Amino acid sequence: HLYEESKKAEELYRSLIHSSADAIVIYDIEGKARYVSPAFTRIFGWSMEEVQGKRIPFVPESEREGTMAIIRELVDHGTPCHGFETKRHTKDGRTLDVSISASRYEDHEGKPAGILVILRDISERKKLEAQFYEAQKMESVGTLAGGVAHDFNNLLMAIQGNVSLLLLDTPSRDPGFKRLRNIEKQVQRGAYLTRQLLGFARGGKYEIKLTDINKIVQRSADLFSRMKKEIKIHSTFEPDIWMVEADQGQMEQVLMNLYVNAGHAMPNGGDLFITTENVVLSGDEGALLHLKQGRHVKISVADTGVGMDSGIIPKIFDPFFTTHQVGTGLGLASAYGIVKNHGGSITVKSARGKGSTFEIYLPAAEKEATPSRPRTDTDSEMAPGGETVLLADDEGMVIEVGREMLQRLGYTVLTAMTGREAIETYRAHKALIDLVILDMIMPDMTGMETYDRLKKEDPNIIVLLSSGYSIDGQASEILRQGCNGFIQKPFTMAALSRKVREVLGKTNGQG
Repeated sequence: HLYEESKKAEELYRSLIHSSADAIVIYDIEGKARYVSPAFTRIFGWSMEEVQGKRIPFVPESEREGTMAIIRELVDHGTPCHGFETKRHTKDGRTLDVSISASRYEDHEGKPAGILVILRDISERKKLEAQFYEAQKMESVGTLAGGVAHDFNNLLMAIQGNVSLLLLDTPSRDPGFKRLRNIEKQVQRGAYLTRQLLGFARGGKYEIKLTDINKIVQRSADLFSRMKKEIKIHSTFEPDIWMVEADQGQMEQVLMNLYVNAGHAMPNGGDLFITTENVVLSGDEGALLHLKQGRHVKISVADTGVGMDSGIIPKIFDPFFTTHQVGTGLGLASAYGIVKNHGGSITVKSARGKGSTFEIYLPAAEKEATPSRPRTDTDSEMAPGGETVLLADDEGMVIEVGREMLQRLGYTVLTAMTGREAIETYRAHKALIDLVILDMIMPDMTGMETYDRLKKEDPNIIVLLSSGYSIDGQASEILRQGCNGFIQKPFTMAALSRKVREVLGKTNGQG
């Protein structure tokens, strides 16, 4: 009867161990396996027959020391361990992240007889944690980059404004004229750098238009091939490509950054394959790319360059990470930020000596395109005016040059340095003011609040937004609310003059 009881108890314990979802190993005191559970075989690959009476060869070199210390503590002093995170190999050569709990068990005389080890595969959790930290890191560096770019753009604005005003008074044969033009060129280079930073910081998508991606790809590829004659470009376009809603300037920036990256990988020339296609993602495919299922436009950019080691691939979208001697390391980071900001995804496949392929997925637009009017402006064309403008900005330097630029263009200018002041000035001179140029970032209230309050004062108010950035997409939100236009600092006098005319609806007598 006693025998029956103990047999039943043994079967119960065996079935409990057998049914565990975590892997269970029972070792003797020498560290040789006496039993492995079915879950162990499923997770690590070795069967009971292969390891019974042997040591299991699954501790990586890097983990040996830590593991041995825990085992010694356990065997000598009986100290159990809980949730010890380490790594273990599988039979087929993969390495898994595992969490281990272990305890010593005694024989019927109360002497240590062996160790019971429970292993849980935590690879998936580790992967999710890594993704989460990565996202947080990108987020915080993005916020920093956006803030730097915003302040930097205000500085550039002051320099650009003063140069624009000096150029007005300097005849082109004057020796100083060329120097001023040079300064202007450097301001534009500075502005390009801050655009890269803002792209990474996922600053605003400013001018969202229904876009035929084929045209953008074609235009940027043509430009690149003029710069890099030694690279042969092969493009394959989906003839009826779906439209996407995109900021065309930013999308060109993304593509140029990818082409330039490919150029670095092929210093002695090579082939660049660019394709576009319509794809419909299933739920699972979408989940892998962190996208919703449904219609997307896919752009692939593949090169025949040197390729990348697997160690580099996870870092390539990090800001300031670069494997080249030249460049800022911002190109791919800004491409990543812009694509994410458009609700899309960017991935890379690469191997050393095999070239690299970047794939961009953008959600297809729901609505159909309306043809847009071609832009015919040249850079230096001035469009004067005579209306009254309220200029609201919290930077004294920007107010100073902005006022003078507008006055030189023929406008009467009122100024305000806070949101509150802007509202009071507008209230006092409502009948006179034809246009408000509003900076997005004000010390006392956000651009959004200021805009809303102005709109309450006068539903027909005409507002031109101006900003060094729009980190939280506020600009696009205000534009959606019916704001009349957006101008990115730093701007030239010519650009300001055209934008003001366009917003006032009297450009070239149209409106």
